[in-house]
Amino acid sequence: MNEPSANLTGPVRVWAPHASAVDLVLEGRPPVPMTAEDAGWWAAPEPLPSGTDYAFSLDGGPPRPDPRSPWQPHGVHGMSRTFDAGGHAWSDGGWAGRSVLGSVVYELHVGTFTPEGTLDAAVGRLDHLVRLGIDMVELMPVAAFPGERGWGYDGVALYAVQDAYGGPAALQRFVDAAHARGVAVCLDVVYNHLGPDGNYLAEFGPYFTERHHTPWGAAVDLGVTEVRRFVIDNALRWFRDFHLDALRLDAVHALVDDSPRHLLAELADAVDALGREVGRPLSLVAESDLNDPVMVTPTAEGGRGMTAQWDDDVHHALHALLTGERQGYYADFGDVATLAKALTDVFVHDGTYSTFREQTWGAPVPEDVDGRRFVVFSQNHDQVGNRALGDRPSRALEPGLLAVAAAVVLLGTGTPMLFMGEEWGATTPFQYFTDHEPGLGEAVREGRTREFGTHGWAELYGHDIEVPDPQAPETFRASRLDWGEPDREPHAALLELYRSLVALRHAEPDIASGDRTATTVEPGDGWLVLRRGGLDVVLALRGDVEVPTSAAEAVLTWNDEPRLLPGRVRFPAPGVAVLRRRP
Repeated sequence: MNEPSANLTGPVRVWAPHASAVDLVLEGRPPVPMTAEDAGWWAAPEPLPSGTDYAFSLDGGPPRPDPRSPWQPHGVHGMSRTFDAGGHAWSDGGWAGRSVLGSVVYELHVGTFTPEGTLDAAVGRLDHLVRLGIDMVELMPVAAFPGERGWGYDGVALYAVQDAYGGPAALQRFVDAAHARGVAVCLDVVYNHLGPDGNYLAEFGPYFTERHHTPWGAAVDLGVTEVRRFVIDNALRWFRDFHLDALRLDAVHALVDDSPRHLLAELADAVDALGREVGRPLSLVAESDLNDPVMVTPTAEGGRGMTAQWDDDVHHALHALLTGERQGYYADFGDVATLAKALTDVFVHDGTYSTFREQTWGAPVPEDVDGRRFVVFSQNHDQVGNRALGDRPSRALEPGLLAVAAAVVLLGTGTPMLFMGEEWGATTPFQYFTDHEPGLGEAVREGRTREFGTHGWAELYGHDIEVPDPQAPETFRASRLDWGEPDREPHAALLELYRSLVALRHAEPDIASGDRTATTVEPGDGWLVLRRGGLDVVLALRGDVEVPTSAAEAVLTWNDEPRLLPGRVRFPAPGVAVLRRRP
C-alpha cells in the first residue's frame, strides 16, 4: 500500500489522476515538477526532511495541502508539514495490547477534557482514569479541522493530528503514556464525509460521487480503488505509526458502497492481518444506526467483520425510563419492559416498527452472539452534545438514578463506555461548538436554531430558552470539565460508586462475561432485576421496593442497606443493590 507522503523512506507522492501537471511547492523555492506514475500518482524527485512545509499545485493552480498530510500547523488551508512517524522512542515494547471486547471504555474530547485542551495535558489526567479502572480511552476525532475548537467531525485532513491538540508527536506521547499505565487507546475516525471548510479532495481526484448522498452532501465514492485505499491506508497508519489499539468508525451507515465486497469487510481483513503482524489485538468499533448484527458478523460468514458496534437502544431505553422524556427518537422507549428487552435482546427495534422512523427497523441478534460486541452507555458526546443545551443527565436526575444508570451500563453484558465526567456526575454541559469562518459559522448557528424547533426541544426546555451559539468561545469554555467537582459531594460519593462498579466488573467473571444466555432480566413495578450468573443486580426506581431474590449477601449497595428477607429484598428507591445468590 502507498505510505503517507511524510514517510521518509520513499518519495513524496500524491494521487491526482485528472491533472496534466503537478508541482511540489516549497517555501522560498521555485516549484518542483513531479513525475507521473501509474494509476494517477505523481512523485517528487526526492524525499523531504522531517519538518518541511510543502504543498501541491495542480496544473499551475494555487498551492493545496497534501490529502495525506500528517500535520497542518498553519491550519487546514495552509501548507502541510512532513513528520517522521518513526522518530518517537516508544517505551511500550512490552505492551501486549487489549481488545475492546469487555473493556471499560472512557470517551473524551481532548479540547475540553482539561483546561489546557491538549494531548499532553490529558496525559496528566490518565492516573485518574487508572484509579477509576478504565481499560481503554476513546479520543473523539483528532484529524485536523478548521479553527482552534470543534468536535472534530468536520475534519478535512484525515491523516493529520489537530495542531491545537499538539500535533502528531503529541498523539504518540499520549498513546505511549497510556500504555505505560496499562490503558489502551481508541481513536474516533470519520470516513463517511469531510467537513466543508478546507476540503480540497475533489480538486485532486474523484473522491466524491453524486450517485449517492449523505446528510453531509455527496457521498465518498467507495467504488474508486484509490479512494478505498485512502481510507484503508489511513486506518492502518493510526495502528502502525501511533500504536493505537482500536478505531471507532463514525456513522458507518453513511458509507454507501455498491462494490461486490463492502469497504468495512475489506478494512476488517486488513486490520486483522496487521494485528497478526504486530502481535497484538486491533479492534474496529462501528457506529451504526441500522440495528443489524451483520456489522459484527465475521467476514468469512459474509458480515462486515467489526469487533463491536455501538448500541443506541440501551441508551434510549435507559434515558427515557429515568428522565421521562419521550420526544423524537425516545417515542418508543420509556418503560421497564423496554429496558429489559434492550438488556437481553440488544436492540429494541430488531424487526419491529419504529415510530420515529415510521417503518419497520432492525434485525434480531442471534442468542449466541457475545454481548460484549455491543458498546453500551448512558451518555456519550452525541446524546449529550446534540441536546439543545448540551445538558447532562446529572442536571436533572438525583444521584440515586445516576447510580441506576451506572449499574445498568457497567454490570450488563455489553462493553461499557463512560463519557468524560460522567463518573462524578459532572454538571458542566457538553455543548456543540465550532470555529468556522464567519459565513459558514452563521449557517451553522442558524442550523442549530432550526434544529431546536424541530426536535421537540422547545417542549422540553420551554420556547424562551436560547440555544448556545456554537461559534461563541464561551460555548466552548462552558463545556470544559470542572476538575474541582470530584472532590466535592455529592460528586465524590458517585465517583466512589463508579470505582466500585468497575472493580466489581473486573473481579466477577459472571459480570465480565458477555454470555447473554446466562443473563435474564425481571421487570417489576418500579424495579428491575438483572441476573448475571450467580449475582442479582437490583435496580430500584421508585417507592420502597420489595424484589424477589434468593440472595444470601449484599456485595455492593447504593442508598440504604437492603433488608434481605426470606425470598426477597427490600430497600428504598432510587438505588442499587448487587446481591450474591445462594449456590
